[in-house]
Amino acid sequence: MPKYLIQASYTTEGVQGLLSDGGSARAAAATAAGESLGGSVESIYFAFGSDDVIVVADLPSNAAAAALSLAVSASGAVNARVTVLLTPEEIDTAAATVRDSVSYNPPGT
Repeated sequence: MPKYLIQASYTTEGVQGLLSDGGSARAAAATAAGESLGGSVESIYFAFGSDDVIVVADLPSNAAAAALSLAVSASGAVNARVTVLLTPEEIDTAAATVRDSVSYNPPGT
């Protein structure tokens, strides 16, 4: 199952909800959201700085990850970025594809 890194920051409303509900309740909500899409949450960490929450999740597809991102963003309480995580083996496959079949000419050549 594809793995995703989700980095999120709370809006003012989101911080107020976090203060009211607590971190464990927010982690449970994030876990439930991932499970509702057929996925699972590997880890959740709260942080300070530019990101308030870091989540590593397994989701069935990019479409499921996009749906989760849309649902979170639509709440207005959280701004999130989603990054697809690739295994070393997936990069090996991509590199082999480049060597074997990608024809690309950079601009100006």
